[in-house]
Amino acid sequence: MTALFSHPLAGAWTWRSPLLAAGLAAAGVCAQAQTSPVGTWRSFDDKTGEAKSQIVIVERDGMLSGRIERLLRPGADPAARCTECSDERKDQPLVGLEIIRGARASADGTVWEGGKILDPENGKSYTLRLTPADEGRKLDVRGSIGPFGRTQTWQRVP
Repeated sequence: MTALFSHPLAGAWTWRSPLLAAGLAAAGVCAQAQTSPVGTWRSFDDKTGEAKSQIVIVERDGMLSGRIERLLRPGADPAARCTECSDERKDQPLVGLEIIRGARASADGTVWEGGKILDPENGKSYTLRLTPADEGRKLDVRGSIGPFGRTQTWQRVP
């Protein structure tokens, strides 16, 4: 059989092909991971635009959970509690408080929904939709009740 294309270095690259394929596959996995809500995020105050809190989102059994890791507002009380919450989170410390529960990836993996997000300032839970944006550097976090809601954009913490 005669090769259609022949180059003196063509055979030299064959041993590197598996390494190249593995490297590209790993890069693809890393890129996919970055377009997931899983990770550490910074939320911002809607009125002032200042950093508000740092939230860590994890995935367990296909569902997302998110907890407040740190309060970032200047002068924030690290011992503050969720006095407005009405469920088992009532009077629990804000640091460590689970504010995201039960979101699952859509069939195409571009959004996570079906869960709830808690606003610890008013104690209310909202239907949740998480949409990674800007190649995973930002996360659009939508909380709603029926057709009414609001969207915040969180930034990934490097």
